[in-house]
Amino acid sequence: MDSLIAENNQVVYVIMLAIGLLALMSIAIIAFFYYSSKRVIKSEREKAKLEVDHQKEILQATIITQEEERQRIAQDLHDAISSKLNIVSLNANMLAEEGIPSEETNKIGASILAVTTTVLESSRQIAHDLLPPTLEKFGLQAALEELCEELLETGKYALHYSFNYDPGTLAADRELHLFRIAQELVNNTIKHSEATSIHLTLDSSENLVSLHYEDNGKGFDAFAVKNAKGLGMSGIVNRVAILDGNLKMDASPGNGIKGTIEISI
Repeated sequence: MDSLIAENNQVVYVIMLAIGLLALMSIAIIAFFYYSSKRVIKSEREKAKLEVDHQKEILQATIITQEEERQRIAQDLHDAISSKLNIVSLNANMLAEEGIPSEETNKIGASILAVTTTVLESSRQIAHDLLPPTLEKFGLQAALEELCEELLETGKYALHYSFNYDPGTLAADRELHLFRIAQELVNNTIKHSEATSIHLTLDSSENLVSLHYEDNGKGFDAFAVKNAKGLGMSGIVNRVAILDGNLKMDASPGNGIKGTIEISI
């Protein structure tokens, strides 16, 4: 009898031990899934926050770029049109005076004609800069070719360019940003670099568009690229951010610049 009771107690002990182990395993599994789900939720929240921050950066870059363009347009309008129209107004007031000799009248008329011709050309150029008609009608490669032809006409630079771009690879608004980047790089060379040679290439593949620019000018401190507003680099950095692209800039004083912009499709 005692041995039977002992066996029963042993069986009960084993059952209780098994139940305890099952309970511990259940608790461990529940805890594992609980903390795993917390980690997943935390990771998803961090990912969402990064995406929101990235969108904020792009929006901020867009706003900054727009403001820079507004300032540039306002300055162009003031320098190229407003000041010259003031001259026209002064000359017109002189014509309204009595007793002006015909010779003086002809001189003032000729001056007004010359100034208005300049104003018309300036307004045409500003409109062209705002939205190049070649870009709108024929796309990015044609617009870059036109930019290079205009640069060659100056006779100041040894220009080497090569374009291998499939039309429609980028949407029209993205093509405009990439064209503005190339345009700004060229303007930087003209205004600041004292370069004599320029290389410009554009290539596209199934999943990447790459723009490469190089000149042999005096260069600048690459460490200060993002803050080099005087060199127009802030607009380039902003546009690359808008395109969600990658900017590689190799520059140092006396060694020109080498820049590559890569955009994933």
